[in-house]
Amino acid sequence: MRLLVQSIRDYAIFMLDPRGVIVSWNIGAERIKGYTAEEIIGTHFSVFYPPEAVAEGKPARGLQEAATEGRWEEEGWRVRKDGTRFWASVVITALFDESGDLRGFGKVTRDLTERRSMARALDERGMLLSRLVQAQERERRRIASDVHDDTIQAMVGVGMRLRMWQQELPEEHAGAVGALHDAVDAAVRRLRELAFDLHPPGDGLVASLDAYLRETMQGGGVAFDLSHRLDAEPPYEAVVTVYRICQEALTNVRKHAGAGRVSVELVSLGRGVHVRVRDDGAGLTSKDGEAMHYGLVEMRERAEAAGGWWTIDGPPGAGTTVEFWVPAVPRA
Repeated sequence: MRLLVQSIRDYAIFMLDPRGVIVSWNIGAERIKGYTAEEIIGTHFSVFYPPEAVAEGKPARGLQEAATEGRWEEEGWRVRKDGTRFWASVVITALFDESGDLRGFGKVTRDLTERRSMARALDERGMLLSRLVQAQERERRRIASDVHDDTIQAMVGVGMRLRMWQQELPEEHAGAVGALHDAVDAAVRRLRELAFDLHPPGDGLVASLDAYLRETMQGGGVAFDLSHRLDAEPPYEAVVTVYRICQEALTNVRKHAGAGRVSVELVSLGRGVHVRVRDDGAGLTSKDGEAMHYGLVEMRERAEAAGGWWTIDGPPGAGTTVEFWVPAVPRA
């Protein structure tokens, strides 16, 4: 047992007497804390605590709680021999003999500095992503509003004027004006579709996807199914990410797949949202040029930027499945 404990490098494992004085030391403790056994044995273990923690009486409280409850555990800052601090996971276990007398304490410390730094980096990335998503959606909303209130209204006015001219002009000119009116009318329809696509999700993820499917698929003659097993409504940035990826996938189904039916499945999985968008169309061979290729890249980038993953599979003639997962962990 002594050989086992002394040879462990990833954990500082050592013993304290009932007063908190160090009485044993392993190679992991030397690596993590910087002291050799000769330097540290016989020293009170409070030497590992920052001065403010010592002033608060934290070392004594830890021993007292361990003696009362059997063990004491926390994560916090500790100090190495060179004065640098590291984030540690600490467990103190009270050791009693056969008669129930306290003989000392076993102390196990693990250096979590790297893991904490990674967690903080991920959290900062998440906050940055949240701000970016919100900024993008505000800009999309502004553009949609401008297109609807300004550009579309102006073009509707042009179309009305062209219709009036068509009715007033001689027949040899009315046809050309009528063709112009039809072109303007088609452009207005496309702009209305653009404004609709730019609007952010509204009343929750499922309701927003259901509204989008009803608006876009029914008009295009594509039947749809929407199923979900979500534990709770995801955070806003996850809702937007899932909605936008589904939106792009469904646009590809409507424009490129030649499908008669599409299904969207949402499931809470692994602290995130797992999504499948399946159609019964022609598969990936149906993609036509750069527009769809750009859409695939955009879907993948959205999922990966959120810390998730994205895949697509579409054997010729067997339909296409877009599958992705994004984290959906609420932030404090």
